[in-house]
Amino acid sequence: MDFRTVGLTENEYKTILRELGRTPNETELRLFGVMWSEHCSYKSTRPLLRLFPIEGRAVVQGPGENAGVVDLGEGFGLAFKVESHNHPSAVEPYQGAATGVGGIIRDILAMGARPVASMDGLFFGDPELRKTKVLRQGIVAGIGGYGNAVGVPTVGGKTVYDEAYTENPLVNAFCAGVVRLEDIVRSDTAQPGRLVVLLGAKTGRDGIAGAAFASVELAEDTSASRPQVQIGDPFAEKILIECCLELLEKRLIDSMQDMGAAGIISSSSEIAAKSGVGMTLDLDRVPLREKGMTPWEIALSESQERMLLIVNPDRMEQVLQVAAKWTLDCTVFGETTGDGRFVMKAGGTAVVDLPPAFIGGNAPIIHWLSREPRDLEKRQRLEVEELSPPKDLGAVLRSLLKDPNLGSKTWISEQYDSMVQTNTVIGPGGPVSLLRVLRGDRSPVFIAFSMEADPWKCHTDPRGGGAETVARTLRSLSVCGAEPLGWTNCLNFPSPQDPEVFWEMRECVQGMADAARGLSCPVVSGNVSLYNETPQKKILPTPLVVTAGLLSDLDGFLPWSRWREGDHLFLAGMPNTALGASRYLLRTFGLLQGKILPFDAGAEQDFTARARRTAKERAARSARSLAGGGLAVALAKEAMESGIGARLDVQIPTRPDVFLFGEGGPRALYAVPPASLPLFRSIWRGSPLTELGVATGNILDVKRGFSLSLAELRDSWRR
Repeated sequence: MDFRTVGLTENEYKTILRELGRTPNETELRLFGVMWSEHCSYKSTRPLLRLFPIEGRAVVQGPGENAGVVDLGEGFGLAFKVESHNHPSAVEPYQGAATGVGGIIRDILAMGARPVASMDGLFFGDPELRKTKVLRQGIVAGIGGYGNAVGVPTVGGKTVYDEAYTENPLVNAFCAGVVRLEDIVRSDTAQPGRLVVLLGAKTGRDGIAGAAFASVELAEDTSASRPQVQIGDPFAEKILIECCLELLEKRLIDSMQDMGAAGIISSSSEIAAKSGVGMTLDLDRVPLREKGMTPWEIALSESQERMLLIVNPDRMEQVLQVAAKWTLDCTVFGETTGDGRFVMKAGGTAVVDLPPAFIGGNAPIIHWLSREPRDLEKRQRLEVEELSPPKDLGAVLRSLLKDPNLGSKTWISEQYDSMVQTNTVIGPGGPVSLLRVLRGDRSPVFIAFSMEADPWKCHTDPRGGGAETVARTLRSLSVCGAEPLGWTNCLNFPSPQDPEVFWEMRECVQGMADAARGLSCPVVSGNVSLYNETPQKKILPTPLVVTAGLLSDLDGFLPWSRWREGDHLFLAGMPNTALGASRYLLRTFGLLQGKILPFDAGAEQDFTARARRTAKERAARSARSLAGGGLAVALAKEAMESGIGARLDVQIPTRPDVFLFGEGGPRALYAVPPASLPLFRSIWRGSPLTELGVATGNILDVKRGFSLSLAELRDSWRR
């Protein structure tokens, strides 16, 4: 069998020959093809990921496990991670999205945590195209169909539209779970003489080589790739969750791994490699639902709802009893050894005999060429003075509210169960989602989640866009009063073999790392998804970030959209903005150009500290961090959702359209009751603060800007 047919490069094949001292057989070669794929090995991005800060005061478990864990106090932790399921969702929207949700839930479960919240980042093409509508309908239904049935609330998310995603939609699935710190499960705790157990669904041919499929660009005709998409069963997953949690509560297992990408080979070799043990597996003992499966098909199957357990032989009988209670298949099909070899047998013969660390983690790093895009100067060139400001800024605002990227997403979120488990305080639709976390018999704490992505800024200004993406999540958390704990990310990019793409990716990562360090917020987990392109189109550079923040109680939580008659409205933070890659520029002029405001760590630190103090001391009634659409869209959303208008008369320091629709930098819109004005002003003394006007009536009236009724605003937004 030729090494190229399984996706290996000549250099990789030579490395295998040199390390093994022999020619690998067909089964071994197929396993290397998947395990050394981009999706499993991160061979293109490992050096880049080292740029991220991974240590912090709250970090209990950083990158390298199924998920990261941060400390919630009182002996409890929050495990969380985001993963991509892009190619499968492009090929089979419903099952691709559904199994993405199922897979990330099992990653959290594999840490010993009970999954308590899900979110989704969705990127679609032109919303008017039939193809987009079909993909969107299937993907949204898949997320809702799986998440609703498995009993994990979908508490928020982000939806983006751009023609760059027409052929290659992105589905990034996030999950968080709660775990006692003493009960965290890790993959490096296996010892020789333990049993290797398969718990859950029977193994079939669905999803075989799915990880390798996710590591190449999509073909024009995606129908041939459908066999590489997994089939999910959320009811089976719910049973699996409860069974695993009972096994953990009774301390019956030593380690546990989700059988996701690359199935048995990935989960078993990772435990063997990290624990420094050998492992012998008998593939003939794996329960199958299809006849005639070859050893490599069994090893690489990505059938869903399965977990791999490491069990002390003395506890195996109890494990079988718990599995029987939950009506799950539970089969011993191997054991850990002290010989340092990873062996798979079939028909009584060894079909795989490899060093576990070599198959699981030693794919040679690929150092791709990096070159600044030839058109970067053109992308970043923007002479605002050459753009004639629109005469009717009210029409501009209404147009922005109709933009599918800024308009109402209620039709999506209403298909998801956001209240199951009854701990959701604030679900989808706001700047952050808020969840109550019960820590045993102790008082609850509250976790805020913020998800962000801005592919347009990352296209015109990759480093600045990467920093802005991270900073936005931290601003939103700080404005609502949460103390950031850590963040996870999914790096969605086209082929790294294109030097210009690799340059963009490196710059985005560097910008994200700069923001993380500048704001002392570490990365705890993440995922990389490359080759998101078709022969006709590449996606935009799309890093997605989810940051978690902690609130000890609701007294320190500052909500949004709570204006009352007579409240004073303020713009806190940087008064200067930029039109580069803004929604205003794209929507009004059709231009995707311009640099953004450079990341300023000092200004961000000052802003987030004052914002948290404002919330903690209850110095304002309402607040919203500014993002897409700038100040004008923030004003419109606050007015619509509060049910009260405003009269603003402010000396605009620049062009009205720049002031109203510019984006970037740490800024927030505050509503302050008269009695709180002295405290609010004292908190922001020494920092840029602009008094805008007063909340009143049912018209949003901005002198020298626009005057629109709440009814007009709502009509535009709901369209």
